[in-house]
Amino acid sequence: MAPEAEVESGAESGAESGAESESDQQPQQGGVTDQAVLVTPAPEQGCAVEEGVLEADQWPARVRVTEEGCRPNICTLTGPTVIDVHGDVTSVKDRCTYSLMSDKESYTDFEVLASYKDRRRTDVSFLDSVTLKDTDITVLLEQGGRVKVGGSVVTLTSSFEKHGGVELSKTEAGVTAKLELGTDIYVTLFFDGNTAQLQTTGINKYLPGGLCGGEDKETSSNQTESGSCETPYAQTPDPTVDCTMISERCYILMNEPFSSCHAAVTPDPYITACSETMCKYPDEDGLMCQFLEAYAKACSLMNIQLGEWRSNEQCSPPQISCEDSPCSDHEFCGLVSDSPTCLCRAIFASSYRESDTLGDPTVCTGDSASVSLVNCLLEEKGFSYSTLHLNDPACTGEMDESHMVTFSFDNDNCGTEVAEDNGQVVYKNTIKTQTSSDVINRHNQLKMDVSCVHAQPDVRTMGFKIKDSSMSKVVRSEAFSYTVTMKAYTDAERTQAVDSDTEVMLDERIWVELTSEGLDANMIVIVTDSCWATGQQMSNSSLKYDLVQDGCANKADPTVQVEGNGEGPSNYFSFSMFEFTDSSGEIYLHCELHLCIKANNCVPDCSGKVHGKNRKRRSALSRSRYARSTRRAEAPAFISMGWIK
Repeated sequence: MAPEAEVESGAESGAESGAESESDQQPQQGGVTDQAVLVTPAPEQGCAVEEGVLEADQWPARVRVTEEGCRPNICTLTGPTVIDVHGDVTSVKDRCTYSLMSDKESYTDFEVLASYKDRRRTDVSFLDSVTLKDTDITVLLEQGGRVKVGGSVVTLTSSFEKHGGVELSKTEAGVTAKLELGTDIYVTLFFDGNTAQLQTTGINKYLPGGLCGGEDKETSSNQTESGSCETPYAQTPDPTVDCTMISERCYILMNEPFSSCHAAVTPDPYITACSETMCKYPDEDGLMCQFLEAYAKACSLMNIQLGEWRSNEQCSPPQISCEDSPCSDHEFCGLVSDSPTCLCRAIFASSYRESDTLGDPTVCTGDSASVSLVNCLLEEKGFSYSTLHLNDPACTGEMDESHMVTFSFDNDNCGTEVAEDNGQVVYKNTIKTQTSSDVINRHNQLKMDVSCVHAQPDVRTMGFKIKDSSMSKVVRSEAFSYTVTMKAYTDAERTQAVDSDTEVMLDERIWVELTSEGLDANMIVIVTDSCWATGQQMSNSSLKYDLVQDGCANKADPTVQVEGNGEGPSNYFSFSMFEFTDSSGEIYLHCELHLCIKANNCVPDCSGKVHGKNRKRRSALSRSRYARSTRRAEAPAFISMGWIK
């Protein structure tokens, strides 16, 4: 606890007519006077108050005299905690944007906002960015020392430069923004990517609203848009965290050299903030040092420079991290082997980790494929995307602004292998680390097979109905999708499609074409294995007549001819129209297909084959004129063509 403030006016008459008499006239709030004073902290004497006039270029520390001593108008945000100007600690538990400081009555356009996001755990939110708004200007301070003014990134130096009414500068320690409100109230904002500190200075009274100083400290009351807050997550406590031991470490702030600042900045709220956070979050990314650094920074704002403490606590001097490569929205700047790098946020990475994957599923389109890996997941595993390539070392990944690394290949480049596997056509490649020429290797190796599959249409029975004239069926595999179309024509050139106005006569010749789309015609062909007619809509009806068998025309029916089978992405067959004797008069055609790699000579050998099993049934067919049935097949996988008397 800080000692009582000792007011020192320099003369008794000054005490009666100066600051002390003004203070007596101010309203009291919880033992805090609203009198603004300039101070020169004197730890051995408590708070020494001096009269003076604030110059625009001085920016001295402003304190409020309380019953317990002096309190600086400094608000500190670090980790998930906010230490307001009263010394109270608020813990942010969700991922929202909050108002830290505003004055809707006097300065309607002024507001400071803080956004919180998850890092290594889904249930703990950390300060992620700070926004300062004023008339006609918005300044966003992000991790990595990135500053945006009006949405555009600006380059800053250690010298202050003015953007609208805001002065901005950047050093290796962090970014500072200064703003004058009215004529004698000043706001200074510092952000190093992990900790933000807001300080108000001036000779007039000013207590900011929001989490940093408002009377209502409930986080829900200071959410800027409660509807935009993301759903809180629950996570099992980290068993490696020893709360008792870590809390004792937080009490380092009670020792030298920190104790030399206690009279000006009480350490109690910083110890509370440290303990609350470290008991539920692992000591990663220099988090303990972050709390110690926050207290040291608050002391420096009170013109108190602490002695050397970082080497004893194994803390590095403050420095902007991940500046050369700013992290994307799903990343945060953390440490891997004491080196700063962009790591995955826990919520974003959770689905990948649960499925033990490093990226998204392969995207297969036509004769090409691509796969996107998450760079921060690669970094976690110790892989640099620049060391990865496909089978062909010249085919490397490309990283976009969101830090997704994409590898792309076609069927004929980057060392892609094409093969048949269990009746499927597979395009396969491998993402791997650079091959070492050394006998031994001491780095992690990655080998990730990437494949696209053209699944065989094993249950791809096609039906058709003359009213529809054709049918397109999309055949989907795990990765690829392609379309098979069956269409009937009345001419050999296949220009006169059978439609709802076409009258088909018995013994009239019909051409049926099967065409595929979405396949690489240079690599893959379709083979019509068999086609047959049934008297019912079911393809396995007992009343059946074969037209194509084993890829060849049924030689028992001399009217059947098959053309182009196994030669390309389409083929066709023709036959003379018929009907089943003593049936309903309907005829349904069904065809079964499969895919074949063109280089494997996919054309069926039809020499010498005789298919005569259905000769007797075919002879029983009668021929007369029929019109089409208007009844539509129920199963969408069929296009049924029917003729009725």
